[in-house]
Amino acid sequence: MEGFKEALVDALANKVAFTIPVLGGIPISSSVLVTWIIMAFWIIFTLLATRNLKVSNPGKMQIVLESAVEFLNGFVKDTIGPHWRPFAPYLGSVALYIGLANIISIFGLTPPTKDVSVTAALALMSMLLIYGAQFRYNGLAGGMRRFAQPMPVLTPINLMEIAIRPLALCMRLFGNVLGAFIIMEIIKYIVPAVVPAVFCIYFDLFDGLIQTIVFVFLTALFAGEGIKEEEE
Repeated sequence: MEGFKEALVDALANKVAFTIPVLGGIPISSSVLVTWIIMAFWIIFTLLATRNLKVSNPGKMQIVLESAVEFLNGFVKDTIGPHWRPFAPYLGSVALYIGLANIISIFGLTPPTKDVSVTAALALMSMLLIYGAQFRYNGLAGGMRRFAQPMPVLTPINLMEIAIRPLALCMRLFGNVLGAFIIMEIIKYIVPAVVPAVFCIYFDLFDGLIQTIVFVFLTALFAGEGIKEEEE
């Protein structure tokens, strides 16, 4: 059992993948390296998938891509409202990154979302989007009034949400991905063959995609709540 503990701690460590030999050496962690791999994959995929777009007689790939974009736009529009359009590119990009990051262990790589610094950065970006939109569409006075709704006595609680919301987004994603990773490591240690592949379908694939949907949905929901007053 001691051997398993050491192996688990080693697997959970965010090791330095390599060091860039400039400015005294810049260490690049494994989570950053895998993030770069994910970025490179989606950039290459996008370039290849969109190189032959047609107005008439579109190919199967173009139809699939257009359907995906249409679904994303519909979801964002229904959740956020009339001002949905600027939010769709960000939410779509985040969904692609988190979705692949959560399931990348299927391909033998360590999910970067098991690193709390990664999920914290994602949560911080979402909060900047949410509260930036709140003041952008309501103005300074209107944005501040949002913290006093539905009644002024709740203002302290609403102000606390500035810290609570990103923490909730961060820890929900981090906790679920980390928990799934630990469970899979335990299963691999106890039953090293066949069985892990079965559980991988749930813990790596299904649960990873569910957490992607939850993160994107909550970000869109909070953003919609922040600009609701301007629409009314």
